[in-house]
Amino acid sequence: MEFEFDEDQRLLQQAVRETVARTQGLPEDQLWATYQELGWLEAPPVELAIVLEELGYVADPTPFLASATWFAPLAGRLPAGAGTGVFDGAGRYVLDADRATEVALLTSGGVRVVPGRELATERVDTFDHRLHIAQVTADDLVPGVPELALMGLAVTTVGACRKILDLVVAHVKQRHQFGVPIGSFQAVKHKAADMYVAIERARALAYYSALTIAEDDPRRTRAAHMAKAAAGECQRVVFANGFQLFGAMGFTWESELQLYLKRVVAGDLLLGTASAHRKALLHREGDGGGVGRLVVDGLVRREQAGGGDRRFASAGVAGEAREGTA
Repeated sequence: MEFEFDEDQRLLQQAVRETVARTQGLPEDQLWATYQELGWLEAPPVELAIVLEELGYVADPTPFLASATWFAPLAGRLPAGAGTGVFDGAGRYVLDADRATEVALLTSGGVRVVPGRELATERVDTFDHRLHIAQVTADDLVPGVPELALMGLAVTTVGACRKILDLVVAHVKQRHQFGVPIGSFQAVKHKAADMYVAIERARALAYYSALTIAEDDPRRTRAAHMAKAAAGECQRVVFANGFQLFGAMGFTWESELQLYLKRVVAGDLLLGTASAHRKALLHREGDGGGVGRLVVDGLVRREQAGGGDRRFASAGVAGEAREGTA
């Protein structure tokens, strides 16, 4: 399978990088209007992944991710404004539900799109204050997470991990100890190399997931689980090594690093941690590849296997980390 971008995709990547670099720091509504005008929401899966990776690199605060990968796969169209989807069967920890113009609800009778103002929502206080997470109260919800939502979170997390690595490399080049940059020490080089390897692995799997979705490949569900698991494993390595190489100052509010450390942890917790998705893959293989469903309780992984109902608990973005995080 070809994993290299073609010329058009490389041009798109460059254009997105230049745009987010130029507009970073603008108010959220202006950023959101810019993305809509540029037509990024209409991008097919692989090109959408390119956009999302670059938005993850700047910890984008707009409802782009929820609109493109939570609302659109359920509704089959783009939202009239900002949008999100509720597909966990419970309405817990829904991305951007508190500010969505439209919300797609997955119910036993199919997908129902309702105006956001008609839903009872309550924003949840989370450690990433730029991320909008809310509880949604609605009836007759059923679980069924779209592959595009998993891919979107995975590639966004990869983008934020790339930013952490870049910040760390810049820091260890200019930080001196014993008269030399600390980046010259072998132990520091090894930690940075481990971060790079984890990022490249997760990035490859995220784009593999996007490719399977684009081609409607029967492996798309498996690929989405693999991408989300790899992104979660990646953030653990990047968080731990990035935090250590920066020193305690890296998690202070004065440091830019803390924005991305929080974003990658949130990316792991939303829609299931790496552990939850590894278990999903294990039980898919044991069930002959039958399609399973993720339930975000905070989270609950429900897998139909041989007529049985199997559940696996993990952590929600605002809940207790029962499986642990980096």
